[in-house]
Amino acid sequence: MEFKEVIRRRRMVRHYADRPLSPEVVERILASALRAPSAGFSQGWAFLALTEPADRARFWPFVPTRMAQTPTMRLAPLVVIPLAHKAAYLARYAQPDKGWEDQAEARWPVPYWHIDTGMASLMMLLSAVDEGLSACFFGIMPQQGPDFDAVTEVPAHTDALRAEFGIPAEYVPIGGICIGYRAEDAPAQGSHVAQRRRGTAEVIHRGQWGVHAA
Repeated sequence: MEFKEVIRRRRMVRHYADRPLSPEVVERILASALRAPSAGFSQGWAFLALTEPADRARFWPFVPTRMAQTPTMRLAPLVVIPLAHKAAYLARYAQPDKGWEDQAEARWPVPYWHIDTGMASLMMLLSAVDEGLSACFFGIMPQQGPDFDAVTEVPAHTDALRAEFGIPAEYVPIGGICIGYRAEDAPAQGSHVAQRRRGTAEVIHRGQWGVHAA
């Protein structure tokens, strides 16, 4: 498939068929993440791949809202949890060739460990499309009721996920990715999506903020 067609076809698909993937396809998709760029070639990421039904069953309770809204996501045969490793970046940029004398997080204008792990996630999303599959990136959040306290409940939820799968504390899950075959009866993308899609004339500024003309 041509790259421009991969980009055109990429969607966040939430309805999947109960159909397995070949191990070769799974490995190609996972390996594509390693081709993503990373600051200083720090490669501060890791990926937890859940291919066994029992392992995926342990994961889905950690996304209760997602399951309540689109339960057919659980039919996807591959779930990947991308994990960002901040310490790898702090250590890498304290090495002699980078010139920083400490590992102060304040030196970083933005958290590149999250950005780079997100880029690696996109590589898997695009690779899935290239394989004729569908994929979806989603957040890992606890149930949010009327008394929801994000300050305490979100970290506790993340810690529970780490404990369930033995993930070291220094690795931060930035979300989840499910990959598989789109369900044949999945609803078509609504026209409201196309209506909401912002165009280049609105989003791209040329030479100065507010200048949109080419």
